[in-house]
Amino acid sequence: GTSPSGDADVAVVASSDGESVHYHYGPKDLVTILFYVFITIILHAVVQEYILDKISKRLHLSKVKHSKFNESGQLVVFHLSSVIWCFYVVVTEGYLTNPRSLWEDYPHVYLPFQVKFFYLCQLAYWLHALPELYFQKVRKEEVPRQLQYICLYLVHIAGAYLLNLSRLGLVLLLLHYSTEFLFHAARLCYFADENNEKLFSAWAAVFGLTRLCILTLAVLAIGFGLARMENQAFDPEKGNFNTLLCRLCVLLLLCAAQAWLMWRFIHSQLRHWREYWSEQSAKRRVPAAPRPAARLIKRESGYHENGVVKAENGTSPRTKKLKSP
Repeated sequence: GTSPSGDADVAVVASSDGESVHYHYGPKDLVTILFYVFITIILHAVVQEYILDKISKRLHLSKVKHSKFNESGQLVVFHLSSVIWCFYVVVTEGYLTNPRSLWEDYPHVYLPFQVKFFYLCQLAYWLHALPELYFQKVRKEEVPRQLQYICLYLVHIAGAYLLNLSRLGLVLLLLHYSTEFLFHAARLCYFADENNEKLFSAWAAVFGLTRLCILTLAVLAIGFGLARMENQAFDPEKGNFNTLLCRLCVLLLLCAAQAWLMWRFIHSQLRHWREYWSEQSAKRRVPAAPRPAARLIKRESGYHENGVVKAENGTSPRTKKLKSP
């Protein structure tokens, strides 16, 4: 039978646990990715119809919020499943317990099945996001922003896969997806209750730390680890891209992406703070409505009607007779 990886390049690798089957990327991956794109579109529709649509009807959201709710709802499901899956792969393959394995024995041409399958599913998901822009009827104002993120994901994931940096890519995706899951979960909580912004505060605290960890790990693995490897010859046939130029290009791409994300984060935070302080200052400027001055008016018993004082029962009060002296 055919392997789930969809590729014929298979190697049997001997390890301490015995022989294991590893896989290499090839042209047949394109067919496999296309197949999983259709699977992902079906799963996307199931989540939308049976979960998100039912929740959004209860919340009675506007069109703009409804679009953002659907986007965050889909990404919460995807990021949560990806974080769990990626964490399982990283732990079982021993990449966390042995950080040197991220660059040792490079190039990592032959991949374990779960690593290869994870990358193919990731590429399939972000490719499926392109036609979903049409299926979900995303507003024209939102299309450029979403295209930027989709292209960034495809470039980074495909780059790590094709340049045989799959181990480093897994750890970096684990860090990034964890932060993204927190952000979209915070947005869903905000749509459910606009006074609930605690998760946004937690995400803001974690976001900058995650960017720092990603840059530190990338510099450690590429700038120091791969730079000290003996084999630094450019050989695409053997999957070796460990040259000074390639390392610089990868580091520049990672640094530029992290800087762009950090700039957008700072810009959104400053805009949020400006809106908050403008609302606070507007509340302070609104003067309190002046109370009418209390006037003491001595009224006769009864009320006036056509200039005649009437008693409370509607009859005119009797006039007192003046006694003659």
